[in-house]
Amino acid sequence: MTISIDKSIEQEQKDATTRQSPYKVNPLILHRWSPRSMTGEELNDDTIMSLFEAARWAPSSYNNQPWRFIYAKKNTPYWDKLFNLLAEPNKVWTKNAAVLVVIIARKNFEHNEKYSITHQFDAGAAWENLALEASSRGLAVHAMQGFDYQQARTDLEIPDNFDVMAMIAIGRKGPKENLPPQLQEREQPNDRKPLTEVVMEGQFRK
Repeated sequence: MTISIDKSIEQEQKDATTRQSPYKVNPLILHRWSPRSMTGEELNDDTIMSLFEAARWAPSSYNNQPWRFIYAKKNTPYWDKLFNLLAEPNKVWTKNAAVLVVIIARKNFEHNEKYSITHQFDAGAAWENLALEASSRGLAVHAMQGFDYQQARTDLEIPDNFDVMAMIAIGRKGPKENLPPQLQEREQPNDRKPLTEVVMEGQFRK
C-alpha cells in the first residue's frame, strides 16, 4: 500500500508543479486538488468503501459523527436519482464519474438531541479525510454545491433533522481533453491565499 500511495503522490507532484508552499507540509495535502475529467470506469466496492472508511475516522464534537453519505454507483438503478439532482453545467463532466455522493449532517447530538453547533464543521472534516484518501489512490474527487438541495431532500427522503451539505463526484482521472474547452482551461491545480490574509494572531484584523 505504501508503494502505491507514494507513486500517487509522485504523480500528483508532477501534475501540480505550480504549487509551492513556504512551509513544509505533507505532499499529500499540498498536491490534492479537484479534477473534473474522469474516465467513466467503474470503481470496485472495496475501493469505494475504503474512501468512506477514511471519512469515518474524522474527529467530531463528542465523537458524535454527524456525517452521512448517500451514494450511487454508475450503471446502477440509483445513479439517475443522484445525477438528476445536478445543475446542467455539472452534468457535463460528472457523467463520467464512477460514484456520486450526497453528504448530509445530523443537526443534533444523538446522546441528548441538543443542537450541535459544529455538525457542519465535523462533516467537513469527514469530507476532507475522504478527499485525501482518494488523492492518495490517484483518484479524482470533486465536491460541488451545484445541485438542487431541496430536490435532494425530497427525492432521497432526507429527514428535517439533517442538513444537506454538498455532492461529490469520484472517479478515475481522465485527460483534460475529455472536457469542453472552457473546462479544459480550468483543469489544473489552483493556488491559495497567503497565510498573511487568513491567519491572525490575537484578534481579528482586516
